[in-house]
Amino acid sequence: MNAYMAYKVTTKTSLTIFNQSEFSVKRRFSDFLGLHSKLASKYMHIGYIVPPAPEKSIVGMTKVKVGKEDLSSTEFVEKRRSALERYLMRTVKHPTLIQDPDVIQFLESSELPRAVSTQALSGAGILRMVNKAADAVNKMTIKMNESDAWFEEKQQQFENLDQQLRKLHASVEALVCHRKELSVNTASFARSAAMLGNSEDHTALSRALSQLAEVEEKIDQLHQEQAYADFYLFSELLGDYVRLITAVKGVFDQRMKTWSKWQDAQVMLQKKREAEAKLHLANKPDKLQQAKDEIKEGCKNIVYYALTIMKSICILSVPILMV
Repeated sequence: MNAYMAYKVTTKTSLTIFNQSEFSVKRRFSDFLGLHSKLASKYMHIGYIVPPAPEKSIVGMTKVKVGKEDLSSTEFVEKRRSALERYLMRTVKHPTLIQDPDVIQFLESSELPRAVSTQALSGAGILRMVNKAADAVNKMTIKMNESDAWFEEKQQQFENLDQQLRKLHASVEALVCHRKELSVNTASFARSAAMLGNSEDHTALSRALSQLAEVEEKIDQLHQEQAYADFYLFSELLGDYVRLITAVKGVFDQRMKTWSKWQDAQVMLQKKREAEAKLHLANKPDKLQQAKDEIKEGCKNIVYYALTIMKSICILSVPILMV
């Protein structure tokens, strides 16, 4: 079960930040997840919307590892390859992310450090699930006492869009499944008509059944092509949009966390100033300098959180391009 699949990533560019104009590297799925994790930790808290990486599939990858070659495993491999390609294209089209050292290393370096904490069933994976649950509780307990009409409007707008896209995505997935079943049933009917035509003694009827079988085979091919188009051009694209909207909501959550930290820092600064005043009254010069240093550090934190909030608002106000 230590087998893994490597993907060849070929880059053609005219950007001077790269050493060559064309080069190729091989990357594991965990490398893509590791890249996304690094970018998210760097940019999400300051308002950048990092394109989401494809989701893990334990069942699908297990079939590939054990060498089970069937239609579902073949579809899984192609689906993942296509999703990784779209993810990488969205990442490198971002004017800021393309200049990030981790992105450049991912595209250019022949060897990458092994990405850790990306397995679904690892200890780190379980810890991430616990942290997500804790974040969900925190979001319910954070009191937003500020009055920001723009932020509230955008937050509600994306919440509604997320719900609508998820419903549409579920409907399209059901449509794709229906087309696949229709293709299978049509193919079965075509085979039955062909067998019946071969066994029919009446020449005219045999010819008619054979022609019917040929027509049904063509219809089956059309159903397959339509199911393929519905899946890769519609269903998968909608799935990407759902994950992208989730990333936008994640940036909103980061903004709320930063705002909460800003509030806490203000409260803490007020307490430190009160403590400094008490030290003045108590005439304790030995502790006074430490109190002043703590106040200075508290002021720096308030300025940092305020600038982060302002920067995130400026970035979020830019229209989002979903390509």
